[in-house]
Amino acid sequence: MFDLNRLLRPRSIAVLGSGWAENVIVQCHKMGFSGPVWPVHPTRDRVGGVPAFRALADLPAPPDATFVGVNRHATVQVVRELATMGAGGAICFASGWEEAGEAGLQADLVVAAGEMPVLGPNCYGVINYLDGALLWPDQHGGRRVERGVALLSQSSNIVINLTMQARGLPVAYVACLGNAAQVGLAELAGALLADDRVTALGMYVEGIDDAPALARLAAEAALAGKGIVCLKSGKTELSRVAAASHTASLAGEAAVSSAFLRKAGIAEVATLPELLETLKIFHAHGRGLGVRLCSLSCSGGEAGLVADLGLAAGVDFPPPSQAQRTRLGEILGPIVTIANPLDYHTFIWGDGPRTTDVFTTMLEGYDAGMFIIDPPRPDRCDPSSFQPALDAIVAAARATGKPAFPVASLPENFDEALAERMMAQGVVPLMGLEVALVAIRAAQEVMGSVPEVPLAARPPREVPILSEAAAKDLLRSAGVPVPEGVTAMTLAEVAVLSRRLTAPLVLKGLGFAHKTEAGAVRLNLNTLDGQADMPGAAGYLVEEMASGAVAEVLVGLRRDPVYGVSLTLGMGGVTAELLADTVTLVLPVSRTDVLGALRRLRLFALLDGYRGRTRADLAGFADLVLRLCDLMGDASIEEIELNPVLLRAQGAVAVDALIRKG
Repeated sequence: MFDLNRLLRPRSIAVLGSGWAENVIVQCHKMGFSGPVWPVHPTRDRVGGVPAFRALADLPAPPDATFVGVNRHATVQVVRELATMGAGGAICFASGWEEAGEAGLQADLVVAAGEMPVLGPNCYGVINYLDGALLWPDQHGGRRVERGVALLSQSSNIVINLTMQARGLPVAYVACLGNAAQVGLAELAGALLADDRVTALGMYVEGIDDAPALARLAAEAALAGKGIVCLKSGKTELSRVAAASHTASLAGEAAVSSAFLRKAGIAEVATLPELLETLKIFHAHGRGLGVRLCSLSCSGGEAGLVADLGLAAGVDFPPPSQAQRTRLGEILGPIVTIANPLDYHTFIWGDGPRTTDVFTTMLEGYDAGMFIIDPPRPDRCDPSSFQPALDAIVAAARATGKPAFPVASLPENFDEALAERMMAQGVVPLMGLEVALVAIRAAQEVMGSVPEVPLAARPPREVPILSEAAAKDLLRSAGVPVPEGVTAMTLAEVAVLSRRLTAPLVLKGLGFAHKTEAGAVRLNLNTLDGQADMPGAAGYLVEEMASGAVAEVLVGLRRDPVYGVSLTLGMGGVTAELLADTVTLVLPVSRTDVLGALRRLRLFALLDGYRGRTRADLAGFADLVLRLCDLMGDASIEEIELNPVLLRAQGAVAVDALIRKG
């Protein structure tokens, strides 16, 4: 672990190079940095209007932070000199390292840095809006703040775009990782969150280098009440060695990374506006948001739109209590239907006290409230008639102590100045109805969650696939129910052995990853007499046919090179990939996790007694899954897939199995 305090919160800054480096000096002066900024240039007397030093050795003291804006080969020597003189850290701006095939040069940089922290290379740097310290060579849209959120990105351009937001979000830090040759994602995130002035963290992430470290950091942030929001991009191809299983195609990197973020208690979003709006919620209200939500608007159209979009976003609007119905009816009169979402009509428009009474009465029965309001644009219209409603939202929030969100249907309908005024009063305006609902749902999903650390990961390995017979022997020894069966190299031999089994029987050819597609499965056989050989079979397995199935499900566990071990549950059988109805978790998991995951399946009702059908033994299935998870404790096992597992009214049985074991 590196001490990043001097680099992130410097009292002195050195700048090497010209052009981009000159911009760093200009930005520091523009932001009112109170410490010295020391340009270092071998030939120029002044850089950015500031007297320059000829060499690092000429500086009056070791700098806390240094922007290294020289070419990549010179960067290594500069970093070595900075480390030797006791500097606090460096931003390595130059590109052309590992991303350009110069892995050896990047390794040299890490060696040169020693114990001195380095961000990059190929890194834009850091903006500290709290102290006005910028090691940043480009324009940005931020300004000084006393407290706010931190933005951490693996893309410089994307985080520059985020600084241009006009949504009222106070930004305390902007930080880029670049190639992350030395300081990684979790370490930099932890250093940012360690500042008491930082309220939450937003991350744009293309790859996670140390999932357990990030999960531990998320746990520390949760204890401090600080939320983390992540936009994860950069999907990877499935590894070739996993291509034999349905699990590999159904649970790709995106599903596993989402499962990890959920386990780590990190809110996940899909777009940059969602990232910013979720951060605003965390900034003002801490980590998480209760699930009981109300919505109020003065239009039936808006109320209907909220209900429809809320359903799509997974946001629930429970009905008001009888006491609320009575009081709201007294205020609004008999014409207004009391419901949630509530259309309170325009009868009370402009009446501040009555509007406040309605808003407060509704909000006090919920965890949080949405107030749909689109003030007219101030450059062409007079928005003053909307002020009583805006004041009523603030009053309701203060009276109830509940989060109250003014929500603009369109993001441009809430201008920045108004947004900042509302934020200053502790009320978070959310821009855009769809985005607002997604942000609220993202905040709700981490409410009460306790971050967990995934199992240790390791690089992928190519290991052989066990025969189905060997796989089922392994499952049987672990207590996983499988059909009674016999195996032999030839059809004649297995026919003799199968006489002790009870018909109907299943005949399977061994040596095929997907037997059904290869025509290597024959069902409902009373005898093996007259059965023809299966071309390409490496042996034969005969089993008693399992009966009494309520449903067919898939269970898959795979070692993941980033997240440890993933678990995929879904509707199974030969249509597994066609249905693609799966949920992915990251180990370790509990019985509660497994049962909760099943309930997230689109077709869960088929397992739970849909329209009078027999209910599947989900508790027994959860036991089976946990036995498989224990089996993955054997380090030689890379993957287990059971497809299908037949769920019965009592118990479950794995009728097909694929295990990769080295």
